Amino acid sequence: MSAVEKNIQWYQTKFQEFEQTLNGEKLLPLHKTRQDAIEQFAAAGFPTTKHEEWRFTNVTALSKIEFQPVLRYDREGITHVYIKDALLPDAVRLVFVNGMFSKELSDLHLLPKNVVVENLATAKKQNPETMAQTVVRNEKANENAFRALNAALWQDGVFISIPKNIKLETPIQILHVASQKTSPFMAMTKNIIQVEEHAQAVVFETYLHRTGNIYCTNAVTDIVLGSDARIDHIKLQAESIHAYHIAHTIVHQEASSVYRSHTIALGSAIARNTITALLDNEHAECTLNGLTLASTNQLIDHHTAIDHLHPHCTSHELYKYVLDEKAHGVFNGKVYVRKDAQKTDAKQTNKTLLLSDEATIDTKPQLEIFADDVKCTHGAAVGQLDAEQIFYLRSRGLGEQEAREVLTYAFAGDVVNRIEHEPIRLLVEAAVTKQLNRKQND
Repeated sequence: MSAVEKNIQWYQTKFQEFEQTLNGEKLLPLHKTRQDAIEQFAAAGFPTTKHEEWRFTNVTALSKIEFQPVLRYDREGITHVYIKDALLPDAVRLVFVNGMFSKELSDLHLLPKNVVVENLATAKKQNPETMAQTVVRNEKANENAFRALNAALWQDGVFISIPKNIKLETPIQILHVASQKTSPFMAMTKNIIQVEEHAQAVVFETYLHRTGNIYCTNAVTDIVLGSDARIDHIKLQAESIHAYHIAHTIVHQEASSVYRSHTIALGSAIARNTITALLDNEHAECTLNGLTLASTNQLIDHHTAIDHLHPHCTSHELYKYVLDEKAHGVFNGKVYVRKDAQKTDAKQTNKTLLLSDEATIDTKPQLEIFADDVKCTHGAAVGQLDAEQIFYLRSRGLGEQEAREVLTYAFAGDVVNRIEHEPIRLLVEAAVTKQLNRKQND
């Protein structure tokens, strides 16, 4: 038996142990969903580079590690002092330690009474049948081992419900912290975000660490936008350089809804961010922006799929990578324009800045168009810092290193500056600047 096969059995055993803690949940449809998911996981196994969707992202090392699912809360020494620099001012805040909700570190006092923001485990406990139905309804096909594992073993996460016509002025911060837990652990969270008709919200997702140990974050987020609803979704991933980060966001959009995503990837040994957006009525708008800063042997993978099902919808994508040393970037973006999706406007762009001869990028922007009256473009550009621009800055009195820093900051800042919410933009800007300075001062 191979190490990977042995590992699959490990998770099946952990699921059996987990089942013993479910009590009344075994009587709900959610339990059948969990059972189906662990069976799908065992049948499919972990993806390999033979799978087209994982051709450039080798997770063999991850698939051989026996990660212990986190099944109960332990703050593990995480305090307010540790997280204070990451906190968004004047925000509704939910903090999770190793994937489990921390009531002590969270702050919900700014939450309006008619808006629901709580951890999913509490919501499920208070309304077991309703929440179980909600989770099952939002559960999509588990097309790979990580989705299936999450569906089988998730313990906590976020449940957000914004009623119609409510424009939430206060941003919501979801802060994940990895502690000094010694054994390799897997934090599995499930987030459900519902924004009803004519409602708006800003959600800021942050991932931090306080450990150099090996761990894995496995997160699934389902977002449903009603007609004319809007969500600005900003994600800052600054996991440990020894960690693994696997995340999948699924967005369902109704007529005239707006989804704007900004994904900033700085940490982890291997990170895979997947975003799937379904534009399921006319005049829906989807914007996906991403920035990756990677060095050493990091592998950062962004997979996106935007499905235009109806006419007059718009989607724009811009993903930028700054890769140094032996870092490896992967971008695979798909835009589908279905037969009835006339007047689609879609643009997809990937730009990569290679700061060393050993850094690599595998990029594959794709368009699949089945309509004939559309405006769609895609493209990718890979290069190094422009020698003429460096010469120009040096002629204005900057040293060569300073000139390189200015150009790198400008390249990365193009994505950061697209974040409209200023306090979030400032926090992201500080994290990006710190990351670039750390590398330049090495």
